[in-house]
Amino acid sequence: MTVSSSPLEMPSNPGILDSAQTQLHDLLGIGGPVLLVLGLLSVVALAIVLLKLWQFHRLRLDRLAPVRESLRRWQQSDARAAIAVVAGRTQPVAQLVHLALVGLHRPQVDMALLREELTRVASLHLERLRSHLRALEIIGTLSPLLGLLGTVLGMIEAFRQLETAGSQVDPAILSGGIWQALLTTAVGLTVAIPVVIAHTWLERRVERCAHQMEDAVTLVFTRGLKAPMPTTEEPQSVRRVREVGHAA
Repeated sequence: MTVSSSPLEMPSNPGILDSAQTQLHDLLGIGGPVLLVLGLLSVVALAIVLLKLWQFHRLRLDRLAPVRESLRRWQQSDARAAIAVVAGRTQPVAQLVHLALVGLHRPQVDMALLREELTRVASLHLERLRSHLRALEIIGTLSPLLGLLGTVLGMIEAFRQLETAGSQVDPAILSGGIWQALLTTAVGLTVAIPVVIAHTWLERRVERCAHQMEDAVTLVFTRGLKAPMPTTEEPQSVRRVREVGHAA
């Protein structure tokens, strides 16, 4: 009686794993410890970028429709509806607007204390949004320098082997050492370029959120100042034109 193998059992292929380990070992042997450090930095940078993307998506930074609706209700002097629209929101701008509306809706509110609290909460939100961005900036700056360090060390090793060869100089020794040394610079730039782009984009999103916070809170405190004040005085420009006409 034969027993068939379970369909959940995957056929093991140790040859592929051994080949991958061999290639990784050879690559590390060529680039040295600098290449290993660059590989670790790239993994850390990727983890930070994915973490920030998840954080920004969870906070819904780009969803400002509730904030606009709340400000519209506030301009219409409907304070309760304006507060209800942004109540319970996780979006930082919405939370700040909610705090400002609730504070202004309370009787005998101290405006100076309210502004101080809004500044504190806004700084707290921005600090959370900027978390780990400094590490991403360091990785983007450090990666090409590590690549350059690996190149210098590789060139030193290549010329040392060339000196050891003595009079029997083989150009292949020098050329092989040079391309192995330049490998670390290429890897360092490969890590640094996308990291710098990602850091710039994430930092820009944080700056835009800070501007949106400032703009929204300013609109809350300046309700009623959008419409021009009626005046019965003649504009100065019209008065000047009339005076010139009479003089002529």
